[in-house]
Order: sequence, then C-alpha cells, then structure tokens
Amino acid sequence: MPHQHRPQSRLSHTGDTEDIVALLAPRLVHFAGVARTEHVTRAAAEMGVPQSTLSRSMSRLEEDLGVELFARHGRTLSLTPAGRTFLTSVDRALGEIERAADEVRADADAATGKVAFGFLHTMGAETVPGLLHAFRADHPRVRFSLVQNYGEAMLERLRAGDLDLCLTSPVPDAPDLVARRLDEQKLRLVVPADHRLAGRRRIRLAEAADETFVTLEPGYGLRRITDDLCNEAGFRPRVAFEGEEAETLRGLVAAGLGVALLPPPTVPRPGVTELTVTAPRAVREIGVAWLAGHPDTPPVAAFKKFLLSRRGALLPT
Repeated sequence: MPHQHRPQSRLSHTGDTEDIVALLAPRLVHFAGVARTEHVTRAAAEMGVPQSTLSRSMSRLEEDLGVELFARHGRTLSLTPAGRTFLTSVDRALGEIERAADEVRADADAATGKVAFGFLHTMGAETVPGLLHAFRADHPRVRFSLVQNYGEAMLERLRAGDLDLCLTSPVPDAPDLVARRLDEQKLRLVVPADHRLAGRRRIRLAEAADETFVTLEPGYGLRRITDDLCNEAGFRPRVAFEGEEAETLRGLVAAGLGVALLPPPTVPRPGVTELTVTAPRAVREIGVAWLAGHPDTPPVAAFKKFLLSRRGALLPT
C-alpha cells in the first residue's frame, strides 16, 4: 500500500479541550458508522447521507486529530490501532448521550414523567403525602423526586435547576421567580405543660415578652416570621436554642427550655400546651414557587395546575 501522509492537526494547542470538542462532536456519529461497516458507501447508505459528505467528514476528522484513523484499501477501510482506540471511547460517549436522551425524554413524558418537588419539613408528615395521593389518582404513573428543606435552600435549588416546584414560606418576592399564595397556617405559642401560661387558651404575644424562646436557625422562613411578629408585639425575643425542625423545638419546649411560635403539630405532643395568639395576627403564608421563564414538562405542568387548584384548601383543617 502506498505511504500515507500523516494528517496535520488543525489545532494549534492539543490541550484546548473546548476547541477540540467543538470540532470533533459533529463527526463522531459518522466515524462510528464508517468504523462499524469499514465501507464508506455502505455506511453512507445506512446513515442516509451522501457518500461525498461522509468521505469529507472522515478526512476532516483525521485532520482535526492529526492522526490516521483508517487504512484505505480501495473502497474498503480498516481501523488503524489509533482508530480502534478512538472508537472505544466514541462508542462509550455516544452510548452516554443516548442514555441521557432517553432519560430526559422519559422525565418529560406526560404519563410517566418526573417532577422534582421541594417542600418545608413541617409539611412532610401529612400535607405533602396527602397532595401526592390526590394527584396520583389521575396521574398514577408520574414519578416524584422529593426534597425537604428550609425555604431559602429550596429557592437556591430552584435557581440551580434542581427543583421544578417548591412549597415554601414566606411566599417569595423575587424577579427571577414566580410565586403564588396557596394557603395560610395559624401559628401558636407553644409553652411547657407546667408553664404559668399553660392554663390559658388565648394570649397576646406581648405577654410573652419576658419569656425565653426556642426558634429555628436564621435563614429559615419561620424564624423570620417569629422575629417579625415579636417585633410587631413590641419586643425582641431572647433566644436560648436554635434548631432545624419544628418538632425538635416542641421537644425543647416540653423539656422546659423555652417557648416557641409554631404551626400546629401533625399529632398532639405531650408535655406542651398550645395557645391561640390573638394579637398580632400570627400566621404564615404557604405558597408554590417556580423559576420564571422556565418551560414546564407535561408532568410538571399538570402538577402545578393541581397545586394551584388547591388554593385555600392546601392544608388539613
């Protein structure tokens, strides 16, 4: 066979990854097809592209790499050692792309797709399971990826594209997000069962100005609401303990370590008394949020419509 000149790479710096990917990516499927058939004419017929296009594509691929991938024998080809090495990686890469395409198509399927849904810890025991049960009555095969977190962390994950929708409080007001108020939840002042106020049913929050509070950590929506309500009542709460979950705070109250403003529990907890706050109006709004301008897949659109239909009836009574 006559001597073949080694192709000169068209890349000035072989380490320039972005340039080499941009050059090579459109030709990888062509290369895999020719390598599989070892015949340009047959590969062109199988892939439905002109033979001349395929021949130019292979020549340019070798020029881009600066490596001979094929040994030519008239109308037939055979892979060089470099070509066999390259084919192994190309097959792997194309397989990953095919699997990724299958995955995103499956996630977007109207009947069996996936919804990435975030919600507050306090809604995980009863509210969210009830919502999912009701939604799946009409969409039995839609899958969910569920994330429990505090509000700000969920909004960060919305912005990062990790979540499609989230239930959060307070309802966010940001230009890059769309949010809709769905319901509100009354907050109660939770005190130890042997506390001086435990015999009461109602209380003005100002009457707890001298109490020690246990709260969620800064950054949690309920912590911000607690601080704002206490400020409206004319005092700044003296915080002794900060936690990450409402039920942990109830346990601290039951142990006599302070009082707390909390939403109603899923089941009554012994050792505490829960008082209705008459002033100021102690509620937290619950809303659904999503990324503005972000297109919805059919399952996400269906679940969003379902949530919006639950306005005023989101939370158990």
